[in-house]
Amino acid sequence: MFCVCRMSGVTAIVGRITLGATKRLPNVRNAGGNASDSAKLLFERRRARISAYGYSLLVIPAATFALGCWQVKRRRWKLDLIKELEEKTGATPILLPDSFEPETFADLEYRPVTVRGEFLHSQEMYLSPRSLVTNEKNPKGGGIISDPSRSGSWVVTPFKLSERDMTILVNRGFVPRSKTKPEARPVGQVEGPVTLTGIFRLDEPRANFQWKNQAEGVNWNYRDVTAMAAKVGAVPIFLDADAASTVPGGPVGGQTRVTLRNEHLSYIITWFGLSASTSFLWYAKFIKRMPVF
Repeated sequence: MFCVCRMSGVTAIVGRITLGATKRLPNVRNAGGNASDSAKLLFERRRARISAYGYSLLVIPAATFALGCWQVKRRRWKLDLIKELEEKTGATPILLPDSFEPETFADLEYRPVTVRGEFLHSQEMYLSPRSLVTNEKNPKGGGIISDPSRSGSWVVTPFKLSERDMTILVNRGFVPRSKTKPEARPVGQVEGPVTLTGIFRLDEPRANFQWKNQAEGVNWNYRDVTAMAAKVGAVPIFLDADAASTVPGGPVGGQTRVTLRNEHLSYIITWFGLSASTSFLWYAKFIKRMPVF
């Protein structure tokens, strides 16, 4: 009798152990089969511990990414503008229209224009200080650049047209400071009718901290076509004479700057690089919990 009761108690204990183990087996199998759920749970817990300060740091990669996108658009715009300038300056020279309004001048800027007439040297003016523009290649973008080692002035002379009763302004080109006055370059003062080709130009905006023009004098700091033309009784048409107009002893023509700096590609690399690096640092710090900073 004692043996039977003892065996019954052992059987009951074994049964409870077996039942408990059986109830726990599904959990063990689920733990092994859903490791990804554990990783997700860990990720959610870490994300829940990210403070407002941590989320605010996402502004840095987002802002640098936006700046990179903006530079992509700027580069496309700059390339289109350079192409347009090259097409205009390389086009076949045209004659001045018989009649036009100042509102249409924007369409003519940087277009080559051929005119015939004679210079009124007694009324010449000077844009200064200016540096000589040469046809050397710029390693950062190519094209026409200025030589800062040679400083002087640009000689702007009224030009009386032969075929119509009109006087325009022509930038004959660069002269060094030692030859600014016409008495220092008498050989270069071309007399009589000449035919020349020049680039049509508009007003030049005044740069920051640049002195304002003094209309009563002959020296001008920046190109104000309307004011300069009014001073000598000319129409507000301004041409930059091309290099072929240069004569021995006279101003050096071809002083039009027709290239633009285009460094947007380096800016694109910089901004997108900063966006990628700061994104990685944020992920490593707040998601992976790596000691990056």
